[in-house]
Amino acid sequence: MTGYGRGVAEQGGRRVEVEIRSVNHRFMDVKLRGAPLDAQVEERVSSRVRERVSRGSITVAVRVVGTQAGGEFWIDHAAARRVHTELTELATALGMQPTVTLELLCAQPGVIAPADSDRSSDAVTECVCEAVDRAIDGLITMRDAEGESLARDIASRIDHLASLTAELVRHVAAAPQEAEKRLRDRLGRLLSTSKVAVDEARLAQEVAILADRMDVTEELVRIRSHIAHVQEQMRQKEAAIGRRLDFLVQELGREYNTVASKSQSADIARLVVEAKAELEKVREQVQNIE
Repeated sequence: MTGYGRGVAEQGGRRVEVEIRSVNHRFMDVKLRGAPLDAQVEERVSSRVRERVSRGSITVAVRVVGTQAGGEFWIDHAAARRVHTELTELATALGMQPTVTLELLCAQPGVIAPADSDRSSDAVTECVCEAVDRAIDGLITMRDAEGESLARDIASRIDHLASLTAELVRHVAAAPQEAEKRLRDRLGRLLSTSKVAVDEARLAQEVAILADRMDVTEELVRIRSHIAHVQEQMRQKEAAIGRRLDFLVQELGREYNTVASKSQSADIARLVVEAKAELEKVREQVQNIE
């Protein structure tokens, strides 16, 4: 599901701004962007997002925009050496003359930092987490609004599927009689120029075989069960039902395919095509649900 949230927190002279964007994704994927943070802080941010969001491609942008340092800074000599080595090796690999200047080194993230920017400190961690929580609140609010709209659309389409399935049941019940009529008509045309009589016992046997091959009672029972289960899931306020609905939609598709493969009725084929078209629209929407 799509959504956007923004959170700001200030603590100890620091100001942290966090923006969270969410786009549709079948699974959960969290990406962190922006200010370099300690690995433990990044893990806490990722965990906070996963605790409250269970599906989607989530991008978290963290920005530290304020400090009390008053212009003071410190240089990470180890980071500077690593950057110099990497840039030198890159230039050599590309066949270029290494010209790593001091200005270029100092411009790299992590080489120069404000004097109080201990990014692994508890103060920074709490400030970042507070901003993240506020951003998630905004994200969830937007996703909830989208979810309500999706739920109304899916519920309407599922009701239509239930109606189509009820019509299928009526046509399936009449299918053996229709098959018998088609068989009698065909035999009548074939035997119209001869004096051979129709063997009623053999005809009844063939009709029974056809009826058995065309029997989709079990498939229709499962279809109605799946539809009822989807409707029940949609009525619940429980979060994270997207994957369950996705599974049920796949099962419905398989059952409709089986009904179509067993049927010899044009009316049943037409209803199955209409049901599968509606089901495909449901499937596309379900992919967006958490």
